[in-house]
Amino acid sequence: MAVSKTKPVAAISAAIAAGQRHFGENYVQEGVQKIQHFSDDQSLTWHFIGPIQSNKTRDIAEHFSWVHSIDRIKIAQRLQQQRPAQLPPLNVLIQVNIDDEDSKSGVTPAQVVELAAEISQLPRLKLRGLMAIPRPSQEPEQQALSLAAMQRLFLQLKAQYSDLDTLSMGMSDDLSVAIEHGSTMVRIGSAIFGPRVSNEPTRSTE
Repeated sequence: MAVSKTKPVAAISAAIAAGQRHFGENYVQEGVQKIQHFSDDQSLTWHFIGPIQSNKTRDIAEHFSWVHSIDRIKIAQRLQQQRPAQLPPLNVLIQVNIDDEDSKSGVTPAQVVELAAEISQLPRLKLRGLMAIPRPSQEPEQQALSLAAMQRLFLQLKAQYSDLDTLSMGMSDDLSVAIEHGSTMVRIGSAIFGPRVSNEPTRSTE
């Protein structure tokens, strides 16, 4: 998935021309504008990957195909209520704060099973798997431990829900090790669109 947050439509058009079809956005208004701009291209899939505010759930439910950052049942219930009936169920991932970082959203590993059970009862949502952003580390071994813990958690959950198919983790700098530990979806920003420019907001989603 190409992390296209803050990127102009010209850059996204170039990625589309090169064959990219999945794009991730952090900011609701910006993402909706891009979705509308490219609305004629039905081959594109738009993912919401940022923190979710309650007053933004309607726009997310109405425009995006995936949500990567579910971390509480209240948000899942709002998305369920606001997903238009004519659209297919919204694909969702539970965000896991695998390293217990204060600066990141997400449930603890111990909370995953309960939240998954609650989401599974919402017919307008389709639980596809888990997402995590492990703590950046200069020690590859430490990062590998976090990735391995996520892989175990995913496999444990998949034993209960056999149709789960998505473990989203890994970014431009660590995509290889993430894939080695079972990631099925990596979030790539700078490796596709180039280095972040100095006036772009900094958030740990790519």
